[in-house]
Amino acid sequence: MLFVLATDSVRTSDVLCSYLRECLDADDEVHAVNSKPGGDSTDADEIRAGEDALEVVEENLRGVVRVETHQYVRGNDPVEDVLGHAEEVGADELVMGIRKRNPTAKIVFGSVAQDLLLRANLPMRVVPRESV
Repeated sequence: MLFVLATDSVRTSDVLCSYLRECLDADDEVHAVNSKPGGDSTDADEIRAGEDALEVVEENLRGVVRVETHQYVRGNDPVEDVLGHAEEVGADELVMGIRKRNPTAKIVFGSVAQDLLLRANLPMRVVPRESV
């Protein structure tokens, strides 16, 4: 299977890899995707944080499955980048993390997670970021 893992932080990458490690077969493939707006909206620290998030995926899953990492900094909405990449590579599943919310906010995930849930046309694994 080919999984596209959407990550936005080192913590998200770590939690998703911990979850996925138990589910992966040796012939599976993981593409980790991070998307930043670019231009004046993204500084060097944010670029480095995205690179760090992708490095965590590579470090955690290298030797378990084939891993590719992709950081997009081209002005697109993160949902467009993640879904575009998933379509381009023929992903079988999308994997993403969600934050736990207080009772008032439980109806709404983060905006990227919510948009991915609403717009994706492929199976998804949704993992709480606070626990594995």
